[in-house]
Order: sequence, then C-alpha cells, then structure tokens
Amino acid sequence: MSRLAILLGSANAALAIALSAFAAHALRPAWPEHRYSIFQIAVDYHLYHALGLVVVGILLAQHADRGLLKAAAAVMLAGMILFCGSLYFLSLTELAWSGRITPFGGVAFIASWGLVMVAYFRRN
Repeated sequence: MSRLAILLGSANAALAIALSAFAAHALRPAWPEHRYSIFQIAVDYHLYHALGLVVVGILLAQHADRGLLKAAAAVMLAGMILFCGSLYFLSLTELAWSGRITPFGGVAFIASWGLVMVAYFRRN
C-alpha cells in the first residue's frame, strides 16, 4: 500500500502540473476569469493532496500499525476525485449541479488529514 500511495501521489502531482500548464497556456486566453479561477482551484488542491498522498505513502512505509494511514490514503484519493474532479468538470462544462459534489470531496480531504492526525496521536 505504501508503494501504491507514493505512485498514485506522484502520478497525480504530475497530472496536476500538466493541467495547470495546459490551463495557463490554452484555456486562460479563451475563458472568462471565473471559469479559469475554478479550474485553478482544482489544480491547487489536486497538487496539495497529491503531495499529501506521497507523504502518507512514506508514513505507511515507516509504521507497523497502518490501518488508519491506509484509510487516510484511500479517503485522500477519493477527495481528489470528488473535489478536484467536480471542479474540473464544472469549469469545463459550466453545469452547476456538478458543484454540489465538491463539498463531499472537501469533507474527504478534512477526514483524510484527521485520520493521519489520529494515527499519530495513537502512536505511543
């Protein structure tokens, strides 16, 4: 699971950077500012949590009691899909209903970091 978390985190970090470059060069000149802003928020959170997933992968490699950290990795990945995915979709389509999914991803992000905190609180 440690290796998978690091691989998924690294792949998502590369994807976030590629999407950011694509948005800056191809989308920004053609889009209204509000659409670009939504896309950029998605990219920012995508990159933050991709790096967070790498960190959780490193932590998984260091600890025998991995249950909460495995859950944190899974929930963080779900958060990236829900939060960032819904914002990418919203910015590309302007379908307002997709923004209703975003808070579930935000809750997943908060929960994932809470799981990391609890894992370390319980340690020793």
